[in-house]
Amino acid sequence: MADYVRSRLRQTTHTTRGAVLTGARWLARQEASVLVAALVILLALFGFIKIAEELGEGELAHLDEWVLHLLRVPGDPHTPIGPPWLLEAARDVTPLGGRTMLVAVTLFVIGYLALERKYGAMWLVAVATAGGGLLTTGMKDLFGRARPDLVPHLVAVTSPSFPSGHSLLAAVLYLTLGALLARFAVRRHTKVYLLTVALVATFTIGSSRVYLGVHYPSDVLAGWCAGLVWALTCWLVARYLQARGAVGKTGA
Repeated sequence: MADYVRSRLRQTTHTTRGAVLTGARWLARQEASVLVAALVILLALFGFIKIAEELGEGELAHLDEWVLHLLRVPGDPHTPIGPPWLLEAARDVTPLGGRTMLVAVTLFVIGYLALERKYGAMWLVAVATAGGGLLTTGMKDLFGRARPDLVPHLVAVTSPSFPSGHSLLAAVLYLTLGALLARFAVRRHTKVYLLTVALVATFTIGSSRVYLGVHYPSDVLAGWCAGLVWALTCWLVARYLQARGAVGKTGA
């Protein structure tokens, strides 16, 4: 029995070492975009950890409060700064990061990719979005941070505050779609355009949450960091599986 266990352990160790070496060799062969993505993952993960460690303490708490007050008219916390159309625009933009809209967009995209038989891309979108939703729910329950009470909320909210689900899920879905469309595009400036649109959409949705007073700036920053980590991790895994032939060439 002991010999059998030792044999299985050696086999498992050999398999694990082989997988790690294969992954390292694959990463070394990739173009600069993949290496940059890996670096961004590490930086975003570090940023999220630092924000979580400082949650509600010291300078971060003061910065959160200062930004929320800065975005309201002095002496009138019910009124955000800027022209009336800006508030209307924020209320129109913020649902783009809500669950209903994201589920609808995800289903439309999955349907399109299935019809085009781009099954690898279809599974990437499905897994990235579903995983992002679970990640958001789990972390909100884990941290349990209350919503800001320094200024009135200009839209209805019910869930805990940290991290911002709109920011996290917007980063996951729109950055994943931007990366997919960029891979299908031929011209370089088209790729840059698609990725820029994805980044602008993610930034605008997250910023609207702070402007409407339903999130601290640190909630949004943490959401962006977590969403970026998850989206890029899914993208790298899809690339790796594609390189090994586990998904089709139309996959990612």
